Amino acid sequence: MGADRKLVRWDRVVEYFMELNKSPMVKVTELGNSTEGNPFIVAFITSEENMGRLEEIREMSWRLSHPKGVPVEEVEKAVSDGKAVVAMTMSIHATEVGGTQMAPELAWELVTLPENREILENTVLVMVPCFNPDGQIMVTDFYEKYLGTEYEGCSPPWLYHKYTGHDNNRDAIHNKMVESQMVSQLLYKEWFPQAYIDYHHMGSYGARFYIAPFANPIDDKVDPLVWTEQELYGGLTHVLLEDAGKHGVESAATYPGEFMPTFNYVPCWHNVCGMLTESASAKLATPIYIHYHQLRGSRRGRPEYRTQMGFPHPWMGGWWRLRDVVEQQKISAYGTLKAAAKFRELILRNMYRKASGAMSKGAEEPPYAFVIKPEQHDELAAYKLMKTLMDMGVEVSRSQREFVADGVSYPRGTYVVFASQYCRPYVVSLLKRTFYHLGAFSKYPDGVPVVPYDLSTYTVAEFSGVRLQEIKKPFDGSFETLISIRFPRGSVEEEAANGWLLDGRVNDGFEAVNRLLRKGVTVHRLTEPASTEAGVFSAGSFYFPKAEELQNELEKLSKRCHIGFEAAPAAVKSRPVKMLRVGMYKRYWGGNADEGWTRFLLEQYKFRYKTLMDKDIQRGRLAKSYDVIILPSDATELIMGDKIEEYYEKRRGGGFTLPNYPPEYRSGVGDEGVEKLKEFVEEGGTLLCFGESSNFAIEKLGLPVRNVLKDVKNTDFVCPGSTLHVDVDGGHPLAWGIQDDLMIVFRHHPAFEVKPRVNNEEYSVVLSYPEKHIMESGWLTGEERLSRKAAMVEAQLGKGRVVLYGFQPQMRAQPEATFKLLFNALLG
Repeated sequence: MGADRKLVRWDRVVEYFMELNKSPMVKVTELGNSTEGNPFIVAFITSEENMGRLEEIREMSWRLSHPKGVPVEEVEKAVSDGKAVVAMTMSIHATEVGGTQMAPELAWELVTLPENREILENTVLVMVPCFNPDGQIMVTDFYEKYLGTEYEGCSPPWLYHKYTGHDNNRDAIHNKMVESQMVSQLLYKEWFPQAYIDYHHMGSYGARFYIAPFANPIDDKVDPLVWTEQELYGGLTHVLLEDAGKHGVESAATYPGEFMPTFNYVPCWHNVCGMLTESASAKLATPIYIHYHQLRGSRRGRPEYRTQMGFPHPWMGGWWRLRDVVEQQKISAYGTLKAAAKFRELILRNMYRKASGAMSKGAEEPPYAFVIKPEQHDELAAYKLMKTLMDMGVEVSRSQREFVADGVSYPRGTYVVFASQYCRPYVVSLLKRTFYHLGAFSKYPDGVPVVPYDLSTYTVAEFSGVRLQEIKKPFDGSFETLISIRFPRGSVEEEAANGWLLDGRVNDGFEAVNRLLRKGVTVHRLTEPASTEAGVFSAGSFYFPKAEELQNELEKLSKRCHIGFEAAPAAVKSRPVKMLRVGMYKRYWGGNADEGWTRFLLEQYKFRYKTLMDKDIQRGRLAKSYDVIILPSDATELIMGDKIEEYYEKRRGGGFTLPNYPPEYRSGVGDEGVEKLKEFVEEGGTLLCFGESSNFAIEKLGLPVRNVLKDVKNTDFVCPGSTLHVDVDGGHPLAWGIQDDLMIVFRHHPAFEVKPRVNNEEYSVVLSYPEKHIMESGWLTGEERLSRKAAMVEAQLGKGRVVLYGFQPQMRAQPEATFKLLFNALLG
């Protein structure tokens, strides 16, 4: 495996594992289908004796990680009789091909080589040979298509997953993708391994191989045993690699031990020793030659390419092959399995200690719990949050009677997430207000910030607009732990002579509305509030005039979407709405994950859209076919197709080589496309620009709006993924249904001010930043740069409008609180 210019396609890998399934030491299970219908498999590999008691071993692993109520004698039995469970997943990023190519060879060696007997007797390997089957097939087919041409070794020019591309490894909290759901179910609801490795690739011009432990900074909420176990696994792995003549191996560099929504990080916050390896990339299966002087230091932990602790034996350059990757990854797998086998009882007892310690800490020090307040802006967002937590093994409780916590009385039926549970680090990381620690590891010697690898906060309740109360003192009450979360049943008022109203604050109402519009049902939106016996429905709520058979349709939708339709009063002020004709720009250059996530979100809520490629825009006459065009967050250079190499040089600092894409995949709208987009808006169209693409609109369409952060030094303003408070113009139709206490997720985005004009009234500020106290969670340096500036602007241009979002309202389909800022723009 890993021979030059050979990639084994996923169907052949599956075929081989089904052959291995005939061995008494291998059990292959198909967990389901991938997003595009390919088989998604897991292989369990252990001794024949252990295979006969696999369920018993699984139960012991589970009990050690969930020790609540488990008698001491059962713990001791699980430690003495249990087996260390190690999980491995391969090639979640499909261009990082080594893991899936290595997996069959590792599996074959484990069950055929006599020297692996100790591993088989003392461990159970839970192997997912490919986390992204769809992408593996795309990459393999594209590679083989151009084999022997000047484009050989080029990665696909589109996303290597239908929706997410590289962002599939940012889905480990919310589990939006079916692949994420299957792996999380396997890890957190079924097996609960003691160790987990995710196999990756990195760039070609640094170390040859990164292994555990993580670099600084590390999160002090995680049990220290996780970090010391990383040193155990990584230390033995490093010795084995050096013994095999594998040089250029680094540890404690590049990848920090901070919380991230990735599959290799999240396990650490569940007491699992989560690790990743990162192999230097070849050109997929084509060798690459690297000169010694091209080798570079790391942005964290290894400032230069020289011998240092954690990097004791630099590689001196030369040819680098996929076979090198397969061999080093296989050795790292052996290092982890051998350590787990030799220290089996210690590893098992550590799991019990970590889980017990988390429970004790949650009972003895604040925060003690997080109360989900009974009154929510969007009730269903709170239910979705609870389901997201429970899907990842978090316990959610419900009060059986009224209780008092921190001096506040809460009614019966209030939901509570207690901190005293095995995964306390995870609970606190997601639910407690977060201030990113600014210390020695957050800046370089010259003062330039070292920003987090992804975001500086993952406070998911803030993302969702769900109101929580952190409880800082112990309290009493009667609570039941939920087995599952039951969403509201939904309802339809029967006595509704004037029709029905649907609350416009509820995101899921848009799915119901779109389903009805597709069936030709008449739908209105309130232009002024309406009072009913059920309460006041604000402007933007939906009104459905009485019609034959409509009640039956509403009954179905109320159950499907868990929403309520209330009787409308005799007279309401409203206007009819329709589904607008939506187009969304899609480029090549490796694809745009923000575009993919936007497609996913629109499909979930039943919005119709069409994909627009360069030629579709350049052809013009857009206003005849579309009412709205979406530009997902993207750099101006990538939208235009101009100065691409300079863009990557600036962004990556020279450590990235632009793939040699075939000419038909070197996309960009060009000046011709800009003129056609401007024509579209001037003729009455709406152009929605998310995040970075707002810069494109400002510059190329000549809008009198300034990005106030454009030329600010990175030492003067830092905001790498934080939740920020904004003031909302609730009367603007784009903000209908949005909560007053809104927070947006801001990560290196623009902020706006409208340049003074004689026609200032043609520019509306939908969202703006308050004067001070802007940040809720994360890292914000230079708050004054945002003070009183605009976060979302509607700019008139001719007969149409351009809407500038200084953030991503649909980021990774996660921030429920801001979805309606997009949805409102898609209904006319």
